[in-house]
Amino acid sequence: MLALIAGTGALPEELVARLSEPPLVCAMEGFAPERLAVDIPFPIEHLGSLVADLKARGVSEICLAGAVGRPAVDPARIDAATLPLVPVIQQALTSGDDGALRAVMGIFENAGLTVRAAHEIAPDLLMPAGCPTKAQPEPAELADARRGAEIVAAMSAADIGQACVVHRGQALAVESVFGTNWMLGSLGQRPDAGGGVLFKAPKPDQDRRADLPTIGPDTVTAAVVAGLSGLVIAAGGVIVLERDRVIAECDRLGLFLFVAGPDA
Repeated sequence: MLALIAGTGALPEELVARLSEPPLVCAMEGFAPERLAVDIPFPIEHLGSLVADLKARGVSEICLAGAVGRPAVDPARIDAATLPLVPVIQQALTSGDDGALRAVMGIFENAGLTVRAAHEIAPDLLMPAGCPTKAQPEPAELADARRGAEIVAAMSAADIGQACVVHRGQALAVESVFGTNWMLGSLGQRPDAGGGVLFKAPKPDQDRRADLPTIGPDTVTAAVVAGLSGLVIAAGGVIVLERDRVIAECDRLGLFLFVAGPDA
């Protein structure tokens, strides 16, 4: 049986829609999916009890999908099953995104559960290499994307983000804990004439079973507000939500979407 540890955003709903059998949906307090019924809500202080409950229900696999923040832990709420996990939870809450997710996945794995990636369960969440939009990137924009790949790789060492904006070889913005759309929104009052590309890719050494970068229709809208020419994502490394709508919005707004293979 599969359990989905669901967060906010559209990914949990899209993933469930692709499954032949509904999973057991679990969600941490404060980060429940907006349009998906939750079977087991839980506070972080009861994480150990959740693991035991999943095992008792016959769950053998879990998938983490959706956005989850870093909740404040109330020591008075920590139950007996979670008490031995407190050092791991503390480490997760003070680590970067990848480090935090590795710690959480380790808790489930140590209990004998298999962690599966969303794109492993639903491979069509990923797009093949190529440019499906009417607009096509210029050579200079592809050069900016390659520069973006270098920047994201450098960011990986600090575990701080999976996206950046590059124009004429210069970094205009890098993703922080507030996410891609916030980063793009910060460029809404940029003092130049516009242009540039959003580059998004997983960190080179990240565990791809969780927190794979994601784009959707909102990303396209935010890219327009930021004055960008297009979006470049790494083939096999970025989930595209509502793919048909993303492509249609790019075509309507005159942006390109380029899915870059390893030789792009």
